Amino acid sequence: MSQTDASFEKWPMRFGPETPPPSYDREVEFTDMTWDRDVMIPMRDEVRLCSDIYRPTSDGKFPVLLAFAPHNKDLQTPDATERAPSIGGQPAWSAWWMGAQEAGDSRFFVGRGYAHVVVNVRGVGKSEDGGDVHAPWMGGEYDVYDAIEWVAEQPWCDGNVGMIGISAYGGSQYSAAKLHPPHLKAIFPYDPCSVWGTPITGFRGVYPGGVLTPFFYILDQLGIPHMNRGKPPLELDPVTETRWREAMDNPDYRMYLTMYNLLTQRGEHTPYMFDLLLNPYDTVESVEASEEDFSKVDIPMYTGSGWYGYSYKLHLQGCQDLFTRVNAPKKMIITGPAHLERPWHGFHSEVLRWYDYWLKGIDTGVMDEPPVKYWLMGANEWRTAQDWPLPETRWTKFYLDSWERLRTEPFAPMSRDGSESPDAFVQMPPTQTRDLARLRYMTDPLPHDVHIAGPSALYLHASIDQTDTNWIVTLKDVGPDFSVRTAREGETGIPDDLRERELVRGWLKASHRELDETRSTPWKPWHPITREAQKPVVPGEINEYAIEILATANLFKAGHRICVEISSMDMPSGTAGFTNVEYFPYHLGSSTTTLHKIHHSLEHPSYLLLPVIPDS
Repeated sequence: MSQTDASFEKWPMRFGPETPPPSYDREVEFTDMTWDRDVMIPMRDEVRLCSDIYRPTSDGKFPVLLAFAPHNKDLQTPDATERAPSIGGQPAWSAWWMGAQEAGDSRFFVGRGYAHVVVNVRGVGKSEDGGDVHAPWMGGEYDVYDAIEWVAEQPWCDGNVGMIGISAYGGSQYSAAKLHPPHLKAIFPYDPCSVWGTPITGFRGVYPGGVLTPFFYILDQLGIPHMNRGKPPLELDPVTETRWREAMDNPDYRMYLTMYNLLTQRGEHTPYMFDLLLNPYDTVESVEASEEDFSKVDIPMYTGSGWYGYSYKLHLQGCQDLFTRVNAPKKMIITGPAHLERPWHGFHSEVLRWYDYWLKGIDTGVMDEPPVKYWLMGANEWRTAQDWPLPETRWTKFYLDSWERLRTEPFAPMSRDGSESPDAFVQMPPTQTRDLARLRYMTDPLPHDVHIAGPSALYLHASIDQTDTNWIVTLKDVGPDFSVRTAREGETGIPDDLRERELVRGWLKASHRELDETRSTPWKPWHPITREAQKPVVPGEINEYAIEILATANLFKAGHRICVEISSMDMPSGTAGFTNVEYFPYHLGSSTTTLHKIHHSLEHPSYLLLPVIPDS
């Protein structure tokens, strides 16, 4: 018997950031599980992929949930937790959180009448090499298609296949749906990877605004792809050789010795990171091909991410791109502000509810509720929406003002309203300082709650004294603040000890400021980020920079302040799990001391555009 409980009032505290309402479960049908290890699945070119198959110990036939990715399948097993309890159920803030454990809880789904199949792509782990590798970490172009059709033909499968898993496991689901394997009936790509260009490493999804990070260099240390790292080649093809010499001469790359060391290996070490440093651009062809691909997905899709996703970028961006661009039965969920526990078992009841409907034909009500479900930080509760961005959004401008203030009133013409003198900060490179320079603009304490949900943008009028910089924008919730600002002693400033919570960030390399007006919206400016569109900044020239800020949802409570910070640099933050801020590292900054001037006036009205939601 299935159970669905949608009562928010009866169980208000049961629905946390990883347990969305309504509560759903079924009685466990099978307590014994058969585990077939290291089963080799043949591909059309006779290369074999290694898999683990978990299924009920029964003669029946069952729908299959397929997890397909380059992550080590031996980290996904039940006994990886049972034999090593220290790595079971680790929250994101623990010391032993392991991001690659993302295939799902086998026992949970097997107990409820599903087979769970976990497959490693070709060239990874125990899978075989050979053939044409379609994309880094994703194996051959049709491998996921062949794996789906193979499991559908097995005597324990009833012919219905769905897919499961997060991150790379999510990216492979989008790749599979575009290929239309006959037995793939629905997908649940949580934390999907970039939908622009190459899966996993698509430039636009990983490096919004063209600002680079060594994420894949760090992630490679956990990878299990087969490699032959030999002596660096003495010769490269002429184009690559020219770009390699340019990269070797780039002072911003040379400042980071890990990147310089990688470049000296001429592609033998972390080749996709080497290619990125030589070609840090998107391409017109990649964008056009991706736009064409969206129309290929016609099966039911439930996508999502977490508000932490800004630190990894392509997850939070990927799920929104899929939801807004795919025309098929679809839903989206965005969970709380921290990564899910590993091994992953969060919101499995929601996954079960989705696949019971599409693979088992059980009326779970999953398609009767609003298509969007999101965790509202600040209020710490779930909200629903009919679309994304929310149709009722009031796009509200908060203007940057003198004395680092934010105001909703526009600058008045024919008046002295608005300072003609710009604000400024100077950032030295990390070889000279650990201090991060910034400007921060804040509202007065809010008179009432302000609910925002969706993407934002900062339209910044600024000048610099160099030919390039990184703009890094951070949106924060500051307060509560019960102080007032007067000319009295002790009341002239904002208290230094106010609590503040970072919500989300945005990035833009100044030389990538050109806009594609046909693809842009006010809340989501689109920059080509191509080699051809890149344009060095004229020192001292005032330019408008339209900086996309990734989506968030937050309730700024009365007495709190809305704060936006503007900086150009961040620093390596630690080594726990390779970083200690979720699992996202620093960005590659400038090796040159740079003066940044922020203009705010009638002529240069810099403003923050926020998605304000009118609450009933």
